[in-house]
Amino acid sequence: MVTEWRVCIDYQKLNDATRKDHFPLPFIDQMLERLAGHEYYYFQDGFSGYFQILIALEDQEKTTFTCSYVTFAYKRMPFGLCNAPTTFQRCMMAIFHELIKDSMEVFMDDFFVFGSSFDHCLENLEKMLKRCEETNLVLNWEKCHFMVKEGIVLGHKVSGSGIKVDKGKIESISKLPYPTNVKAIQTFLGHACFY
Repeated sequence: MVTEWRVCIDYQKLNDATRKDHFPLPFIDQMLERLAGHEYYYFQDGFSGYFQILIALEDQEKTTFTCSYVTFAYKRMPFGLCNAPTTFQRCMMAIFHELIKDSMEVFMDDFFVFGSSFDHCLENLEKMLKRCEETNLVLNWEKCHFMVKEGIVLGHKVSGSGIKVDKGKIESISKLPYPTNVKAIQTFLGHACFY
């Protein structure tokens, strides 16, 4: 059963002509180290990710596509643009800049709030949610987990006792079919190298 549709547009030509933005995404290992060892956590997920970022009026025409003899242009950032991940991460870092490392971590549209006690974590969450309100950043409440002692962060289990690999991810890698061509080997190595 189809519950939602997502438009996919090939932006290869636009991406080829685009000057690449080399804003760095956070190093996962460093972020996990900062997250581990706290007593309580809140795990939040942004709603519709990139689609919360407005495209400058002068750049909207670059996203134009044709459908049934009509053209459309995006007003909000679609998936498929080469600079979308770095633009989104830069935006999230700007929104939460003074909270990052002290009370939360941000990786794309995943927000991780932590604290050394129940009250401390609650204070940190309040700061984070206030910032979301101020910037009209919307969260997907179905994917949010509040006041937990551990959780999965980018395929790793984070808790007060440290970092562990998510056993579910290891099981899924072990169940992959044996690679029979170069593409299958690359796929396997992509999964395995993450760990």
